[in-house]
Amino acid sequence: MPKTTRPAHWPSSSGSFTLKDQYTSRNDSMGSEKKPLNPVLGELFYGYWPDSNGRGRTTLLVEQVSHHPPITAYVIENKSKGLKLVGHNAQKTSFSSGSIIVRQIGHAILTVDSTEYLITLPKLRIDGLWYGSPYIELSDTSYIIGGGYLSTIEYKGKGYFSGKSHQFKATVTPLPGMGGSATKEQTIEGLWHEKSKHTKGGSGDFHDVVTKHKEIVQVVGGEKDGEQGEYETRKLWNLVAKGIKEGDYELASREKSRIENEQRQMRKDEAAEERKWELKHFKRQESDPIYEKLGRLAKITPPEEDYYEFLGNWPQSLAN
Repeated sequence: MPKTTRPAHWPSSSGSFTLKDQYTSRNDSMGSEKKPLNPVLGELFYGYWPDSNGRGRTTLLVEQVSHHPPITAYVIENKSKGLKLVGHNAQKTSFSSGSIIVRQIGHAILTVDSTEYLITLPKLRIDGLWYGSPYIELSDTSYIIGGGYLSTIEYKGKGYFSGKSHQFKATVTPLPGMGGSATKEQTIEGLWHEKSKHTKGGSGDFHDVVTKHKEIVQVVGGEKDGEQGEYETRKLWNLVAKGIKEGDYELASREKSRIENEQRQMRKDEAAEERKWELKHFKRQESDPIYEKLGRLAKITPPEEDYYEFLGNWPQSLAN
């Protein structure tokens, strides 16, 4: 990349790499988007990215905090760099003009030392259904608000007759009353799954997803002995994954049905006993004061939103 400096207020360009992993990797490797397995209530995933070149270790914790509707809560933290991201997401789907529209519900709060940033989620659109080759496209607008700046990220997909897939335009402007001016506006444009560059307020490439090395998270067990518990993803779906990899679809289908039937019975038992499933790492709160405070600066909707508070109880394998 050219020797350009990204301002401290600009959101990390690694977000583009995350988007590629989330929304295009399966499409690239399998030819079209595939329906994933439905996570079960209480499902857990623990992992980390090791320290490299002094960047510090980054830890990851994910918990499925609701099944109807499906809601996933997560925390990513790099203690040595003072970085922490806590958030949750859910989806509501509808149909429009031959596409599936997915409205992502939820948000994330990124803390950099003592500065907090609100990150909202874009909409998804699943196109290509008519051609039997579905793929995910991002649409509409998401925001990053904090540190005295507003980042507005507009997503545009491929049109019926022209354009490229996975386009975006991000504009960073000082928030009103924060001592900035319009002359400090910066703009980044490009493809979030490939390359992007500065088009205003800077020069050169912003990020190159294509040539950047992909790092797979190192999975760890959450039990005291470092083993995986029964609700950890790799253990829970072990036989289903084995069946898919080995082409034994009878095994995969049988195990998938077993897990789903067990979950249905557990929910019936809980309802009969008038009790609820107890979350392990998060606690639901009716409203998020950080979301309300920062969201008000950009007049985002809805003006209030619930959140899942992380209890700080990392498993022993990720605690240090």
